Amino acid sequence: MFFWFIGTAIVTVGVVFRDPRFDNRLLIVGSVLPIVDGIFGGARALHSLTVSVALLAAVMLATAGRKPIRKVLLGLPIGMILHLVFDGAWNNTEVFWWPFFGVSFDDAPLPVLDRGWWSLPLELVGVGICTWLWRHNGLGDPARRATFLHDGRLDSVPERLG
Repeated sequence: MFFWFIGTAIVTVGVVFRDPRFDNRLLIVGSVLPIVDGIFGGARALHSLTVSVALLAAVMLATAGRKPIRKVLLGLPIGMILHLVFDGAWNNTEVFWWPFFGVSFDDAPLPVLDRGWWSLPLELVGVGICTWLWRHNGLGDPARRATFLHDGRLDSVPERLG
């Protein structure tokens, strides 16, 4: 399940920050990064709020005074936090608040797998959101797509009059 996390993260950041210069590339990476926990057998540290907040703090401290790189790097922890929100990761207290309730993960399943068949409609909604974003931002145009790949900006296509 990728599109649900990518689409909801991009739309959420667009609505909340309203910054047309926001770099969405690391936001996209961060929004799917916690899925890597599956390689280790289930929900692990990447599904904890602690890791996302620690990464956010590290980015803020490491980039103090260097605004351009900060704007790029902030997308990663923001995407990871949004993954937790749209994955419902808070439903597993031990994992979400790790290590405050213990250091063991006790074979906690990934929320996306634990949700069962409900993940399919969510992923289809995500595909719809991503399709809308693709069209709304004119990413079918190679020049606009190259701009996105270069600086991560999504600039909506001006509406045509008439």
